[in-house]
Amino acid sequence: MSLPRLMLVHGSGYAAWCWAPVLPFLDNLGLNAKAIDLPGHGTDTTPLSQVTLDSYAAAILNALDGPTVLLGHSAGGFAITAAAEQAPVGRVRGLIYLCAYVPAPGRSLVEMRRAAAEQPLRGLLRKAPDGLSYSFHPEHAGPLLFSDCDGPVAREAMARMGPEPIAPQATPLSLSRRSQSLPRHAILTRRDRTLPPDTQRAMVADWPEDRISWLETGHSPFLSAPEGLATVLARAMHAVSRPA
Repeated sequence: MSLPRLMLVHGSGYAAWCWAPVLPFLDNLGLNAKAIDLPGHGTDTTPLSQVTLDSYAAAILNALDGPTVLLGHSAGGFAITAAAEQAPVGRVRGLIYLCAYVPAPGRSLVEMRRAAAEQPLRGLLRKAPDGLSYSFHPEHAGPLLFSDCDGPVAREAMARMGPEPIAPQATPLSLSRRSQSLPRHAILTRRDRTLPPDTQRAMVADWPEDRISWLETGHSPFLSAPEGLATVLARAMHAVSRPA
């Protein structure tokens, strides 16, 4: 069975650079994968004042070059769902959520985060003076984001984390069959100290068990366990690409 392409969409503060360790393993497994920078991240120079959830969706759709499965990490779950809601029929073939926010109807990511039973990032998000973005407290958030990464890897990654625009995360997302009828798979991280496993599991509480996989990692498995992540991703790709 020929698999669709796979697009990797990063979460808050990250950019396409975070996927570099996992790309060779995906290639070895025969997966055609690419990573993109969302607006205002990495090499994308969009002013933060112009970044919206719609602009995230547009950037993803503009980068599609054929039928594609979208994978979103962490806050990227909102971005890929927004893209699926706007995509032409047949362009997005499935959605994979990697320790990610799975949007709830009519709720923003900020609302979902504040409603969670556990709040590990409370006090660790620093709002910019202009109110347009936030960043992670480098000393205290790093051990949560990169809890199972080697020291040098964690330090380098934390140094590359950028500001995260607030507007996309404060925007509620309306859901329809355009995204909800697509094949979906969730990869949950059992040792996650940023988005706790129980919080992840609650977002997919009504999903069948065969649409859920577990990784024994923290919140950044592309850095701490790239080969293991690639293996689980390959299985998820086959699952969401299976004919109905």
